Amino acid sequence: MGTKKMKFPSCYMKFLLICIICSGGSCLAQDIIPGSTLYASTPHQSWKSPNNTFILSFVQQSDNTYFAAITYNGIPIWKAGGDPGGAVGSSATLSFLPSGDLQLLNSSTGGSIVWRSNTSGLGITVASLGDSGNFELKKGDIPVWTTFDNPTDTILTGQNFTVNHVLRSGLYSFRLLLSGNLTLRWNDTVLYYSSLPMDALSNFTVKSPSLGMQPEGIFQLFDPLFPSNPRLIARDNDYGEIRGNTLRFVKLDGDGNLRIYTSSVSSGSGNKVVRWTAVSDQCRVFGYCGNMGICTYDELGFAPICRCPSQNFELIDPKDSRKGCKYKEDIQDCPDRAMVLLNNSVFLSYPPEYDSDFFTANMEACRFNCLTDSVCVASTSFADGTGVCYMKKSRFVSGYQSPALTSTSYVKVCDPALPNPPLSIREVNKKSDSLKIVVAALGGSLGMVILICGLLLHYRSKPGYESLLSQYSPSEYASGVPIRFTYKQLVQATKGFKEKLGEGGFGSVYRGVLSNKIVVAVKQLEGIGQGEKQFKMEVATISSTHHLNLVRLLGYCSEGRHRLLVYEFLKNGSLDRFLYSSDNGSFDKKVLDWQSRYKIALGMAKGITYLHEECRDCILHGDIKPENILLDENYNCRVSDFGLAKLLTMDKQRHRSLSNVRGTRGYIAPEWLANLPITAKADVYSYGMVLLEMVSGRRNFEVSSETNKKKFSSWAYEECFEKDNIEGIMDKRLVGSEVDMEQVMRAIRVSYWCIQEQPTLRPRMGGIVQVLEGIAQIHIPPLPTAKIEATAPSPFMSPEGRRTEEYTSILLAEGV
Repeated sequence: MGTKKMKFPSCYMKFLLICIICSGGSCLAQDIIPGSTLYASTPHQSWKSPNNTFILSFVQQSDNTYFAAITYNGIPIWKAGGDPGGAVGSSATLSFLPSGDLQLLNSSTGGSIVWRSNTSGLGITVASLGDSGNFELKKGDIPVWTTFDNPTDTILTGQNFTVNHVLRSGLYSFRLLLSGNLTLRWNDTVLYYSSLPMDALSNFTVKSPSLGMQPEGIFQLFDPLFPSNPRLIARDNDYGEIRGNTLRFVKLDGDGNLRIYTSSVSSGSGNKVVRWTAVSDQCRVFGYCGNMGICTYDELGFAPICRCPSQNFELIDPKDSRKGCKYKEDIQDCPDRAMVLLNNSVFLSYPPEYDSDFFTANMEACRFNCLTDSVCVASTSFADGTGVCYMKKSRFVSGYQSPALTSTSYVKVCDPALPNPPLSIREVNKKSDSLKIVVAALGGSLGMVILICGLLLHYRSKPGYESLLSQYSPSEYASGVPIRFTYKQLVQATKGFKEKLGEGGFGSVYRGVLSNKIVVAVKQLEGIGQGEKQFKMEVATISSTHHLNLVRLLGYCSEGRHRLLVYEFLKNGSLDRFLYSSDNGSFDKKVLDWQSRYKIALGMAKGITYLHEECRDCILHGDIKPENILLDENYNCRVSDFGLAKLLTMDKQRHRSLSNVRGTRGYIAPEWLANLPITAKADVYSYGMVLLEMVSGRRNFEVSSETNKKKFSSWAYEECFEKDNIEGIMDKRLVGSEVDMEQVMRAIRVSYWCIQEQPTLRPRMGGIVQVLEGIAQIHIPPLPTAKIEATAPSPFMSPEGRRTEEYTSILLAEGV
């Protein structure tokens, strides 16, 4: 007799097949049946999208903290219950119940419900995670509940974000208003960011506004009733380019900032690149450093850090300075109170009416009014021409301190006020000893300087004056008062300005030979409008600036309308002759090896650091470019043309426009073109562009088929930080030679930090020196954007000010 086969009902067979496929919690099919459960205690258990790009599983955040989250490339883009509300322990479960409810429980044995979809009894029969990243609970084929309609902190490509939605991360929230404005708030009360004001949206008809991230990299505001009239909010620099296995998304981070990211599977799990940031100055985010915390930037200028206002406070959590500070002695418990001074600082308040009184008063009146007010906690006085003082009357105070701020703040403490000392006792003593040595040295040499000056003045008018000069070397010229030449002498020295060495924004440079056979470089200055006395004062300032990496000024000529400067001559000329090919494709000089380039980069940084941070008065260069970096016979660099910006006519200094912007295309900082205040960070931007060119051997604004028709600096960022193709952006002439790749990466990271759009994100030159010397570490920089604020940020405006398409087009045209 044959074996009798057992028959199973077809419905049972289908159920058995689903169970086999979905065993262990990992379902290969799109549908997830009621009764399925994920366990935090079971690693690698998940529900996946059909193409396996999106995964719903438990993600471990710390030793015993988990989130049930949808991830892409290891990055959470939706969390059940949000962050931190959805945090659970290792015994938690996420269950798709037969009732149709999706529940997050803090225990595998029916513990407390942390979060639920509230879809019980709605006839839900199946769930699925789609290839778009949208998790759906469906009644048949009809979605009843989706993660796209219930976002937590992220907006994905193809997801519509409406006025009914909100993103949350900690105390921060992001909303779209009916007016079409995008808003960021702290604690649902303090509005610290809004998008362009409504007058900029006057051409946009708003009925039911919606936000969307397009696959091409456009983050836009649109109205479904008028789909042909969207308004651009931001765009990825790779606008128009769609790459496989790459996701673009908008995320509200835990630091209160809204950012656009891209993440590629090929870049490795957890890697994402910032493409746009809503609040470009992180310290402007209200509450970033917690209550009574002061946000500033580290010594290198790279990253925001949090500290307490004074020694009257201490950190709430020494392991996490972002949690804020607390009084060592509460001001309610002490009979006598004082005010601690904080220079270059502001206590944020958006808008100013929030928890504040504001009025016009001088700094002392602002301080005194807060001290005598029983409710006032802190005050800020603005020295921006408005004379506004506002007093904080909330127990939550958010502070920001920066050298760029002109405001002064005070915070009320128990007497005595104990400000943070700028130096330790050891450092003070060390500086005091150094000062004594310097004073003694100056005193000993002062007599010699006076003697030499007297001799020079005595012989200057005599026929034998030039013969006296021939007894001295160039270094001795530069050590004292600069030599005054006649125009006739310089005409003779240059043979009628015959041999031109170069040309720049301040004038042309010619080779000359003095009567003592010393070769010099003579610069004919253009656009100089000062009188002779003022010109001499500026020349004296330049000649007193001595550093190994600065070109030495030997003398000058101020005769009638003629203004000329005489510099030491550098044998190997300017750096550009070693980096770029000529029109016929050849190079003027030999190929500089990597070690020489790195030495030059470090020398440049040291020279500019001296100008910015070590001179008595900060000297801004204003035109840093390879043509102004000169090399001696040993390829040591000398920065030239420093201090010349102060020789411009005073009228041009006061009335700056695009026609008289100082600098060179490809190296000029964006704030020049946007008519914003110019600081030392403009030089940092230019240095970053030069540094990138030293790595690549090509101009940063070049566009070619190799760079996919993109500006080189944008293309190189993608190659280096997204594709890890460092060698692809290096000078091809370095291939096969000895190259320290760690130095190369260090230089590239520094260059991209330097060319950030927002000046406050750029580091100090002193910090750059430490990084290049290997003393300090440096993080991966964000991608510099191509926009700039058209007006300086004000404490009474949106912290971003106003952005316009006009300035964007100017910057793109200039190759910035």
